[in-house]
Amino acid sequence: MIEAQQLDRMRRHAREWSVGVKETFETETSVICFGTHDQQPVVLKLIKRRCDEWCSGEILEAFDGHGVVRVLKWTPGAVLTERLQPGNSLVEMALNGRDEEATDILADVMLRMSARASSISPLELPEACATLQEWSKGFERYRATGDDQIPANLVAAGERVYLDLSASQARPRLLHGDLQHYNVLFDSELGWLSIDPKGVVGEVEYEIGAALRNPFERPELFLSPGTIERRLRQFTSKLNLNYERALGWSFAQAVLSAIWEIEDGFKVDATNPSFRLAEVIWPMLGEAR
Repeated sequence: MIEAQQLDRMRRHAREWSVGVKETFETETSVICFGTHDQQPVVLKLIKRRCDEWCSGEILEAFDGHGVVRVLKWTPGAVLTERLQPGNSLVEMALNGRDEEATDILADVMLRMSARASSISPLELPEACATLQEWSKGFERYRATGDDQIPANLVAAGERVYLDLSASQARPRLLHGDLQHYNVLFDSELGWLSIDPKGVVGEVEYEIGAALRNPFERPELFLSPGTIERRLRQFTSKLNLNYERALGWSFAQAVLSAIWEIEDGFKVDATNPSFRLAEVIWPMLGEAR
């Protein structure tokens, strides 16, 4: 049951943006409505509380349709976009033995977004954007809690790699921040486009990490060193990126992702996909040097 306060917000935005609501459903973090605006199929998404998607509309607007769904209206906490149809994600492709194809599509979306981001001057960056340096504070917050769900040596290694890479970035630009299989959808006219950006400023090698942790419900598909290497080669070759830096970011991100899950109230143990990926990549870092 959607809370009355969220329903009121949804109805207010639907009125203000002239959206004819046809279907409404709820996720853990959002209320999502399918409807029409000026006879065009649209998605109205309301973020329930302040989080890293609170200003996703501003991030989408900055990318201006380059590798992302087009935004029609936005305000902090709410965004109206075109509806991608049929809207199937890359998850099904990856789960059905076509992971190389799915990885190529992710790399292509990343390439289009990166090309657009490279033309945005620092003065034009969305105000809501965090930086990779700011996201690194997750390690410090975790240590301060005294929690021991993630081994201290893994946390220390993840933080060290993250900070080293963060301090030596080349050509930082606007990134999606969570570019993975669930956030890339197919439209029969527009092709594959990304949705739900978090928005962070950093080097493009960082962007690869989320894809390496997914699809999360079948970690056996991405945990072998051979698959990790093959995916990284596809990304770094297509985008002309540094393989070793992408590998390092993927390791540090996997540790940080597990920390974020704990901050969101989830238990993390040895079966957690992010935790397991970090443990697989860790020994690969020395081999890559």
